[in-house]
Amino acid sequence: MEFSLKNRVVLITGASRGIGEATAVGLAQAGADLAIASRKLPDLEKVAAEVKKIGRKCLPVAAHVGKIEEINNLVKRVLEEFGKIDILVNNAATNPSMAPAIDIDERAWDSIMNLNLKGLFFLSQAVAKTMIEKGGGKIINVASVAGITPDILPIYSISKAGVIMATKVMAQQWAPYNIRVNAIAPGLTKTRFSEALWKNEQILQMAMTRTPMARPADPGEMVGGIIYLASDASSYVTGQVIAIDGGVTI
Repeated sequence: MEFSLKNRVVLITGASRGIGEATAVGLAQAGADLAIASRKLPDLEKVAAEVKKIGRKCLPVAAHVGKIEEINNLVKRVLEEFGKIDILVNNAATNPSMAPAIDIDERAWDSIMNLNLKGLFFLSQAVAKTMIEKGGGKIINVASVAGITPDILPIYSISKAGVIMATKVMAQQWAPYNIRVNAIAPGLTKTRFSEALWKNEQILQMAMTRTPMARPADPGEMVGGIIYLASDASSYVTGQVIAIDGGVTI
């Protein structure tokens, strides 16, 4: 029962596919009602239908969490529907550039940092303010092993390192309000987001030489860690980053 999310309301960003979709389904199976967000509503509605088949409520909201006005509207919509947000899963991310560090331009830098770090922080801040009014909550950030050890995606790696530090800062400053903030750091995972990596035989082979388990992850393999951090089973855990990476960071 410590792992149950019954009567909890969870907001998940980047929930239309990949880790976000798997998390939505997994948390619904654990008993949570959901608000799910991404840029395109039709994709979200498919995930919402999956959640409703499980017997849980699900509110899909089209929102770009790199834009402050859309962050505020998203939080408002969820509160209107559910009256509270118990758990926030910051999963939305982008990476439009695979350029080496010497060739990165300002536009790519701004695009990645705006969504991966700025949007994550200000959505967390907006949700934390509502959590304080309700006596606390949990925030779970989806970082990356790329934020722990550099890989072939320079700006993405820097943004995810920022997510890890944001996790620690928020955990430290919001603990007095009974808000726990943690992160998972996935390794290479077979999602549409990362298919440019795992569908490239040379890149995949290079990644697997660094991975003791010698295979990419399935999106569903991230869900157990998120349920743990979202539930009462992790009641004394905050400011931590759990690497779910097949051993890359050993």
